Amino acid sequence: MRHPSQVLFAGEKNFPLLPAVDHYAGSEKLIRKALAMQQKLGPIFDITCDCEDGAHAGANRQHAEMVAAFIAGEENHHGRVGVRIHDVSHPHWQQDLEIIIPITGSRLAFVTLPKVNGSEDVRLLMRHLDRICATAGLLRSIPLHVLIETHGALRQVWEIAAIPTVESLDFGLMDFVSGHHGAIPATAMSSPGQFEHPLIVRAKSEIASAALANGVVPSHNVTTELRDLAHIRNDARRAREEFGFLRMWSIHPNQIMPIIEAMRPDFSEVETAAAILVAAQNVDWAPIEHQDRLHDRASYRYYWELLARAQATGMTIPSEALSRFFN
Repeated sequence: MRHPSQVLFAGEKNFPLLPAVDHYAGSEKLIRKALAMQQKLGPIFDITCDCEDGAHAGANRQHAEMVAAFIAGEENHHGRVGVRIHDVSHPHWQQDLEIIIPITGSRLAFVTLPKVNGSEDVRLLMRHLDRICATAGLLRSIPLHVLIETHGALRQVWEIAAIPTVESLDFGLMDFVSGHHGAIPATAMSSPGQFEHPLIVRAKSEIASAALANGVVPSHNVTTELRDLAHIRNDARRAREEFGFLRMWSIHPNQIMPIIEAMRPDFSEVETAAAILVAAQNVDWAPIEHQDRLHDRASYRYYWELLARAQATGMTIPSEALSRFFN
């Protein structure tokens, strides 16, 4: 029987099935703690090792070497660890890649590029990344995650989203607000202002629209709340339900599970999706009737992506669908 990924998206770019949380860790202690948590919970969240804000002044090389060792090492059980490098105006951004890529090889999940000013910055990164991969003998295209946090990046967000190796567009709220020179108040850096200020609403809507239209995952900015789990969960819920973001940053271990919970599909929809997809596969993806409603490939696509998102967030999948589609 044919798998839904083989049938439902023929000729299209496959939509990336990324975990719902991108957890940032900048120090050796925090990276090790995040890896231990990922080992315990499973690959339901990604880890981004931060070379931009994580390194002490003058220790950029040592920091990149430490990050590379973690990504290539035994503690990286699931291969879901990426790296944020310096922006392309920084003197060490190429050094980050030259150190990390040869050591991590196929184990590096993605590279995140901050402070992009337009699509040319992303293409510049790609050229250097391709050169370093070729020199290292790596025959793969490393996925790119691009931070949209400047006026130029937002202006060219559709061009950036259309670049083939871009996998995620990440909104950098703090830098975006700072870039408005006081025209946006500090209250827009947290809730409820971050979901209500017109300029922030416009930016989030444009990023999510460009990402989803180009088969790229839109990733929401962090919440500044670290302890109130209901507040964290509500920020993630609003990002998902009101703006269409499918992924969100985390900067503290307390934030990981509330974000995952808010990003998960409704369990009753998961059960419905499993039943419809099993029935559809039984007739080789021809139209079916389920609970007095007609379903065909259009609705199969919706339910397959919903089921895949449920699996990526660690939800319990009905056993028959689990064995057919994920084993």
